[in-house]
Amino acid sequence: MLNGHQFYRQKIIGSYIADFYCPKSRLVVEVDSGQHYSAEGKEKDRMRDDDMTKAGITVLRFSDREVLKNVNAVLEKIWSEL
Repeated sequence: MLNGHQFYRQKIIGSYIADFYCPKSRLVVEVDSGQHYSAEGKEKDRMRDDDMTKAGITVLRFSDREVLKNVNAVLEKIWSEL
């Protein structure tokens, strides 16, 4: 829980599974690894993010490296969306 906002891990949303989802703020947080950086992975992520946005959900994406090396910046971005 962050500042009174409950997050759920591996939450099914439509035909997708979000890494983390906060229903109170309609926020998805994705932590991406290597397969997300190929052309095919980027296109799948774009389509998924578009579908989520159309459903009124905000999607934040971070690289796994970014989370490990700069977690404070990642948390600041999440806080700003909450």
